[in-house]
Amino acid sequence: MTEPRETRPWEELEEMAERGDARGLEACFRELSAVEAARAMSRLAPQIRGRVLATLAPPEAAELMEAIPDPQAADVLAELPAARAAAILHEMPGHEQADLISELGGEQAEEVLSAMDPAEAGEARRLAAFDSDVAGGLMITQYLAYRQSAPIEEVVGDLRRGVERYSDYDVQYVYVVSAAGALTGVLPLRDVLLARPGRSVAELMIPDPLAVDEQTSLDELGAFFDRHNFIGVPVTDAAGRLVGVVRRHDVNEARAGRAGSDYLKALGIVGGEELRSMPLLRRCRRRLSWLSINIVLNIIAASVIAAYQETLAAVIALAVFLPIISDMSGCSGNQAVAVSMRELTLGLIRPSEAVRTWLKEVTVGLINGLVLGLLLGLAAYAWRGNAWLGLVVGAAMALNTIVAVSIGGVVPLLLKRLRFDPALASGPILTTVTDMCGFFLVLSFATLMLSRLTG
Repeated sequence: MTEPRETRPWEELEEMAERGDARGLEACFRELSAVEAARAMSRLAPQIRGRVLATLAPPEAAELMEAIPDPQAADVLAELPAARAAAILHEMPGHEQADLISELGGEQAEEVLSAMDPAEAGEARRLAAFDSDVAGGLMITQYLAYRQSAPIEEVVGDLRRGVERYSDYDVQYVYVVSAAGALTGVLPLRDVLLARPGRSVAELMIPDPLAVDEQTSLDELGAFFDRHNFIGVPVTDAAGRLVGVVRRHDVNEARAGRAGSDYLKALGIVGGEELRSMPLLRRCRRRLSWLSINIVLNIIAASVIAAYQETLAAVIALAVFLPIISDMSGCSGNQAVAVSMRELTLGLIRPSEAVRTWLKEVTVGLINGLVLGLLLGLAAYAWRGNAWLGLVVGAAMALNTIVAVSIGGVVPLLLKRLRFDPALASGPILTTVTDMCGFFLVLSFATLMLSRLTG
């Protein structure tokens, strides 16, 4: 069904971009929510998206860039001349600049950085050097900081003179630093504005405020904000100098983004990010890099069936139970993977604790395997009236459940220790091994009891 005209703003955007109608584009985007703007931009061809950004004034272009996903925004930047891209980045917060520079990567990133103000480019390079899931990669560098010896009148005067400069700052607190730049206190902005003249910052500040290190992980930041009802937390370097502020909502967005990325990785999307606005060949390459490996692994698993084709031909009823055992074992294993990934994320287990994790999973697998094996065995007996068939499939189900939870619990830890991505690699390994073991157990048990199954 064709969508109504009023729900297709990308057609209007394309027409205005072709005409170079900057005012029309600005008016159109003002009427769209952030979600609608992102949707409209995703429907445009790459060169048209570039033309939209080239037509808008840099502040409006920057606002639009912040509304669309980073991979899509980087693709749009790549369509622009370096000078134009630099002008748009200039209007964005430092951490957003760093994210997009990281997404661009390589020569394109260097071209854009070369076109930026040297000081701004240096700051973007510094922030881009941090991982995206640590405090240094999440912090903003636009904050207010004053020497502890400064009188309140000086602070108030600076705020009044810098109204335009500070208009884009997310100002809730004034941070207090020593002569060497070390964080020594924090002062709510309300206290600054209501303070009596003649008092110094040091007299009013809250000393020794809570802070986090540049390398504090996203999980630790999430736990920090769960414990403390703060809007933001100052970030210090190894020497205790104030270098930025991490905001609560940036941490929440990063956690949600990582959850979505891990979900895509678990389904075989290499890189953990895909949008249909991305180039076709890139999308195909990301999917095929996992699917091509997976098909090889499935062929290996299927070779077990080929090795027992005579047994399968003699007891064709086994073919009904092979996919059931494979699927149920995969479900059990994926539950174990999910728990291990969750505990790794929360820092509750370490990669070195594989044996302890395995022992915990084996006990669950033993109980669940016996229950599932009994249910499947009873179903097989009820269907064919052969108790030996029930014993074969029930025993295979029970043993393969133990194998599945053992692999699912331990493999993420081993991959993490080897510096591979556990979210991406655990699935194929689990699927292949549980399929191979399940097929082998059913068919080998059936081969041993062939005379009783065919009699």
